[in-house]
Amino acid sequence: MQGNKAIGGMEALSRMDYPGRVIILGKAPDGDIPFVVYCITGRSPSSQARRIVFEGTRAMVKPTDADVLAEGDPDLLLYAAIMISRGIVVSNGRQTSSIRPILDPNLGPIEVLAQGMEGWDYEPDPPNWTPRISGCILSPDYAALGVVKNGGDGSSLKNYFEFPLQSGRAKMISTYTGENANPLPSFRGEPLDLNLRGVTAQKTAEAVYEAMAPTDPKDDFRVATACVFLHDLQTDVFEKAVINRHDLEPG
Repeated sequence: MQGNKAIGGMEALSRMDYPGRVIILGKAPDGDIPFVVYCITGRSPSSQARRIVFEGTRAMVKPTDADVLAEGDPDLLLYAAIMISRGIVVSNGRQTSSIRPILDPNLGPIEVLAQGMEGWDYEPDPPNWTPRISGCILSPDYAALGVVKNGGDGSSLKNYFEFPLQSGRAKMISTYTGENANPLPSFRGEPLDLNLRGVTAQKTAEAVYEAMAPTDPKDDFRVATACVFLHDLQTDVFEKAVINRHDLEPG
C-alpha cells in the first residue's frame, strides 16, 4: 500500500496508491473554524513540475520548470486552486474561476457549485478523462463537494454532496479511486470520511501530506498540499500553509 498507516483518522486517504487531486473540507477540532485542504499528486514529469503559491486570497498552481511542464497540457496543469471571497471555493482546474463569481452567502453551497460548473465537463485527457472536482464553504456550518466525470458514453455525470461541518471531522473527494492503474479509474460513490486533529493550517497540511507518504520512496507521487483555515468568512480573515515537495528536496 502507498500510504503511511500511522496517520490515524486518515485511513481513507492513506490507502490510496494514487489519488490524483484531493479536496478535503472540514472543521477544526478546536473552535468553530472551517478549513479546506487541496492536494496535488502526479505521475508524469509535467505533473510533478508544479508547486502551489499563495497570491493574496488565491492559491495558484504554478510551474517549477516551464519546459518540463510544457510537455503536458498547461491548460489542465496551471490554475487557481483556491479562491477566497466571503466564502471559499476550491477545485482541480480552471473551473475555480467560474465558481468564484457565484460565491454568495444567500445561496447554498450546492447552488454555488452547480451554477459555477454549468458548461464544464470532465477534463479532455484521454484515456483517463479526469473528473473535475470542486468544493465550497459559505458558513461555518455547511459545505458541499462536487464531481463531474465521464458517464462512459461521453456524457458528463454531475454529482453534488452537501453535508454539515463537524468539529474534528472532514469529507474528502479525489479525482481517482486511488488505484495506480492505466487508465486511472474515476472517483466513485460518496465523499470519504476523515478525522483531522490539527489545530493550525500548518499542522493540518503536514498531517495530510504525511498521510500520502509511500512505503517505497520510488512511489512518491506527492507534489503539493495547501491548507486554509477560515477564521472569519465575512471579512476573509484566514490562515494558510503550503507544503511543496520540490521545495523540500535539496538541489
